[in-house]
Amino acid sequence: MAVKKVAVIGAGSWGTTLANLLAEKKHCQVYLWVREPELLHELQEKQENTWYLPGVKLCLSLKYSSDLQEVLHGANFFVLAVPTQYIRTILSEVRDCFPFEPIIICASKGIEIKYLKPLSEVITEVLGDKSPVYASLSGPSFAKEVSQKLPTAVSLGCSREDVGREAQQLFSTTYFRVYYNSDYRGVELGGALKNVIALAAGISDGLGFGHDARAGLITRGLAEMSRLGVALGAKERTFMGLSGLGDLVLTCTGDLSRNRQVGLRLGKGEKLSDIINSMRMVAEGVKTTEAVYLLARKLGVEMPITKQIYEILYQNKDPRTAVQELMERSLKEE
Repeated sequence: MAVKKVAVIGAGSWGTTLANLLAEKKHCQVYLWVREPELLHELQEKQENTWYLPGVKLCLSLKYSSDLQEVLHGANFFVLAVPTQYIRTILSEVRDCFPFEPIIICASKGIEIKYLKPLSEVITEVLGDKSPVYASLSGPSFAKEVSQKLPTAVSLGCSREDVGREAQQLFSTTYFRVYYNSDYRGVELGGALKNVIALAAGISDGLGFGHDARAGLITRGLAEMSRLGVALGAKERTFMGLSGLGDLVLTCTGDLSRNRQVGLRLGKGEKLSDIINSMRMVAEGVKTTEAVYLLARKLGVEMPITKQIYEILYQNKDPRTAVQELMERSLKEE
């Protein structure tokens, strides 16, 4: 198999994990873009990302650079792993560095707040005349566990089957199993929307409401995710898969989930600003909640859990009042 150059944009925990996974495959030459000069120096000196992925020794063949043009030059695949709200700006600055029909594999999870767009649309808008081929890699996967080579299964959504199958082969290993799905919109939305419900589950647990409440939030949260997904052109069944239900369960129950941790702390009475300021890594669900709330209103999609989480985050609503209002809504048919 010919050696492929892979450009990974973003040296957070997930970007570093994916770059290392690919670098360990002999047919991949992997370049990781590192924004912070101090982190770049540390990676080059220690071969370890102590900021975002401490304790994991990285592959010696993995290359690092703060020059994004160098990272992108000559790449066959482009992996995006930066916070959602920065993607448009970053791509706009280097759009001329991309070839025609670049294969963009998005590992970020979120919805752009400014224009209320999923990432596939953001990328298509910025790189439109390049005719980008978009894929979304999503599913129940904590960076720490993947970096420890624990068994993990995820989805890769791509409308072009030939590209999707090639990317599926690119990422698959003996411990990282990738399923191809033609519904890229469903895959990307599942990864974004589940973070809102994870905040809700964390808040519920922080309030001490128990397993029943959490299970109810997961189940009704999945219904909300599916409703909005279908309204945006996704297939309902995709939300029953790894990128929907699978990622939702993981993020709502796993203590490595940043969004769940934010919710837990909110439920225990901490202020959102204090929580965010204490975190080095981004909890995508906080900003995604605002985008999803506004998008649901625009489309006329009922999302009662999302509405309450938005009011907790952005209108200082008391979490107990929010739960009470959810429980006292008019009765429905499931």
